[in-house]
Amino acid sequence: MKLNIYFLLLVVFFTNQLKAQLSIELTDTIIAKHTDSISVFTDLKNTVRYLSDINGVTINAGKKTNLIDVNKLNANLSQVVARQIFAKAPGITFWDMDGAGTQINVGSRGTDSHRSIEMNMRQNGYNTNSDIFGYPENHYTPPMQAIQSIELIRGSAALQYGSQYGGMLNLVMKDPDSTKPIAVTTEQTVGSNNLYNSYTSLSGTKNKLSYFSYFDYRHGDGWRPDAAFNYHAYYFNVKYAISDRASIALQFSRMDYVQQIAGGLTDAQFNQNAKQSTRSRNYFNPEINIPAIIFKYQLSNQTQLQVISNALFGQRNSVQFINAPNIADTINTSLGTYNPRQVDRDYYSAFTTEARILHQYHFLHKTSSLAAGIRIFEETTLRKQKGVGTAGNNFDLTLIQPYAINLKFKTKNYAAFAENIFQVSKNFSITPGVRWEVINTNMSGVIFTNYPIQYTANRNFILAGTGLQYSLKNKSQFYGNISQEYRPYLYANVTPADRLDIIDPNLKDSKGYDIDLGYRNCFGNIFQFDISAFYVFYGNRAGLITKQNANGTNYLFTTNIGDAVSKGVEAYTEVSLAKWLNLNKRYTDIRIYNSLAYTDARYTNAQVSELGTNVSLNGNRVESVPLWNNKAGIQLQLKSFFTGLQVTYVSKSYNDAFNTVYSSNGVTGIIPEYVVYDWSVGYSFRKAYRIEGGINNLFDEKYFGRRITFYPGPGILPADGRTFYITVKLKV
Repeated sequence: MKLNIYFLLLVVFFTNQLKAQLSIELTDTIIAKHTDSISVFTDLKNTVRYLSDINGVTINAGKKTNLIDVNKLNANLSQVVARQIFAKAPGITFWDMDGAGTQINVGSRGTDSHRSIEMNMRQNGYNTNSDIFGYPENHYTPPMQAIQSIELIRGSAALQYGSQYGGMLNLVMKDPDSTKPIAVTTEQTVGSNNLYNSYTSLSGTKNKLSYFSYFDYRHGDGWRPDAAFNYHAYYFNVKYAISDRASIALQFSRMDYVQQIAGGLTDAQFNQNAKQSTRSRNYFNPEINIPAIIFKYQLSNQTQLQVISNALFGQRNSVQFINAPNIADTINTSLGTYNPRQVDRDYYSAFTTEARILHQYHFLHKTSSLAAGIRIFEETTLRKQKGVGTAGNNFDLTLIQPYAINLKFKTKNYAAFAENIFQVSKNFSITPGVRWEVINTNMSGVIFTNYPIQYTANRNFILAGTGLQYSLKNKSQFYGNISQEYRPYLYANVTPADRLDIIDPNLKDSKGYDIDLGYRNCFGNIFQFDISAFYVFYGNRAGLITKQNANGTNYLFTTNIGDAVSKGVEAYTEVSLAKWLNLNKRYTDIRIYNSLAYTDARYTNAQVSELGTNVSLNGNRVESVPLWNNKAGIQLQLKSFFTGLQVTYVSKSYNDAFNTVYSSNGVTGIIPEYVVYDWSVGYSFRKAYRIEGGINNLFDEKYFGRRITFYPGPGILPADGRTFYITVKLKV
């Protein structure tokens, strides 16, 4: 935290010195926009805003939101560096797994960031989580170069979008080029550790037909040995304007990659050499396909209809030698070869239809707005785990012995929601909402090859919430929201680890609520801020406790172990020094920003089993949630030239509910605080060309943001040290 303070003091000193030397008038320069070429200038203004009260067929009044204009970011998009992409969205936690950029690992307000498992992840409005209700990890990550904007809604998103505690994150793909029938954009990136990324898009409009498509290929050796990756992604969107009021779009997305996993480390190994590898035979391979049809119809000047039908077909594959990092992967003398590896495979098949309508009407002489919708969802997941694979070194899913776990999960979900903005006065609005959920889950199959299990659960419940908003003439807003939330228990919670495990037949979904209260304002293009306080109650978390049967034998009982509470502050401020200091017009802009989150997430009224004894968790910190998360930076725009420096500070956290300080195998323990600096630079010329580059982890900080007990560890997973990248862009 001290380094962050020193950095900000340095910025203040710099600006005061600059002000003393330059006291000349700035003429407002409107940044040129070219739909058919790369913009000569990179507009620093409004790269992060908040969503409008009504956005298409959704309502956001009274909610904590962010709209990140990815197209204007000066960030390392080719490697999907979350701390840069979400730099100006306070409270978003992230996991710097590696420099491959194959995953988005984000969370918020005390939720787990591992593959965004507690976020409602969407693209163009439809879900991309692999299995929303049973295994909601997000394996799908498109290239950030194809994203126009990122929409973020914190906890109050549950009413309109469904299960989550972390919020809703929607990746909005770029629109087709409307000025010509064929427009080509290509971006080529090279960097440290043999990194190469090639992104090419094709876009255009002809009469009523428009389209946007891309292909992205990325490979590299990784910062650590045995961390190579090969990533492919492509997408197309063909849109047809049926009339001035109606349109239909056909979209298809695919992403797949094979990534080698270098394994976890113990604390001793990390301190000795954070770059070392403990595994050379571990691989991970997801393949995700998402077709979608989007129909939009303007029924009248007051009423809009949107219907989205999409599917998700895919698989998640891994082949690994799974052991703690202090157990070496060596030749088994009795076999004369390496030990066989474990093969795990999941197959996903999901179908969703969401219909939404937005209607505006007059009430008490003011315009009020109603958003309502329904969702029909069906998912089947086939889980095949603990198969005995080969003893080889390459990526090979061949089985030597059958799977010990072979399960089928099936979920059906029906939901309906309604939210209404009642415009009580010109400045004040109230937005109540309600959501009705029906979730039917069935699990069947065998574990330990021939031990059958069956589990069925049917749930039916209602969530409610209310938002308040007061807007002033100077564009400032007071906003507040209280909203019920939920998260269904996962398949892992109802799958016995061994035959002595017993599942609580009355196991409940986690239910709770989120409270927001904030104030945001923007003074022209000089100064903007958004400061809010939050309180999240996370009830009925699932876990294990120890029980004893009639014979006096202990067994593990899966049930609701207790509650957790997250409370804190999220604050974002940004100032344009160019306008404040009245600089010469040669200086397009100079900006500093700070994005701070304080999150105190602790267990309350909770207990869990440890070594056969139930231990209270009351007062313990929730896993992987830092108390402080701060990102600050300074950005300079001088006509066609840009440069920026960002510092990220994350305080210490724990990776288990017991708040273990140290373990000899590195699997549990403290995750120390760290400070990371990133530098970026860019230059645009001749309208169609741009060159960018930067250095990630400028001062080569040795750190990690995760200890893990399962894939891709176990153990400490080091973040990348200092690396560089260079990108050349061309648009014709």
